[in-house]
Amino acid sequence: MEGSSVAPAGEKADLVDILYVEDNPADVYLTEQALNEIRVTNRLHVVKDGEEAVDFLRRQGAHARAPRPDLILLDLNMPRKSGLEVLAEIKADPQLRGIPVVILTSSRSEEDIERSYDLHANCYVTKPLDLEEYFHAVRCVEALYLSVVKLPPKQN
Repeated sequence: MEGSSVAPAGEKADLVDILYVEDNPADVYLTEQALNEIRVTNRLHVVKDGEEAVDFLRRQGAHARAPRPDLILLDLNMPRKSGLEVLAEIKADPQLRGIPVVILTSSRSEEDIERSYDLHANCYVTKPLDLEEYFHAVRCVEALYLSVVKLPPKQN
């Protein structure tokens, strides 16, 4: 599943590739809807588990032609390989560690929060249960990482 938003007429925006690692289709849909309302042109790439995320990032198997993402939104509670395991692999790999990783999860566990930061997550966002608050949280991530923060240069 991929979604994109379009820059307003007359504005040229760089394409931002976002990898969303999430196994819940409802959360994918909500995040896609929130991102479609922003002013940054983005391409949302969705993978459903941690093993597929690693394949995407390393451009293996079905993801051999995957772009290098500018930002990773990472859920923690997933089948096959947890978000914490994926985060550890990303931050241990010199080719991947510079990609900002935003933990976007329903976990409110202090242990998960502490472990995520120990593994060098860039930030930790707990998914709100309220729809408008969820949209607001995604828009805040977008505002920070895609509008305010200077991301590393694109690499192939």
